[in-house]
Amino acid sequence: MAETTPTTLGDLAFEVRSKNAGPFWVTMELFLRDAEGYRVAADESFLDEGTIARLYGVDAADVQMFRIPSLNVVKISFPRPVAQASLRDRDIHSGQHHVPLALLPLPSSALTPSPTPR
Repeated sequence: MAETTPTTLGDLAFEVRSKNAGPFWVTMELFLRDAEGYRVAADESFLDEGTIARLYGVDAADVQMFRIPSLNVVKISFPRPVAQASLRDRDIHSGQHHVPLALLPLPSSALTPSPTPR
């Protein structure tokens, strides 16, 4: 079976998840498969506070990012758009917030062609 070239941030990860960080914050975590995936995800020219602000409609100044190279993990926190369990809360556990992050297309510089079988 031929290996496919990763095209989204989720393709580089074992897991991309989101969860509550109290009633007013969301935390997302990218657990990257290897150091190469971490290199791409931790690259501030690709994934930074501004990228998260655009994806989630929050102020970039409110986004907190934690890069943990020893674990190949990037953790991101930002204020929830509405308080947990409030009238307009559509995801009480913040369990679906990770989807736009996982579907973020990789920059062309990160795409490497699959090895050619011999």
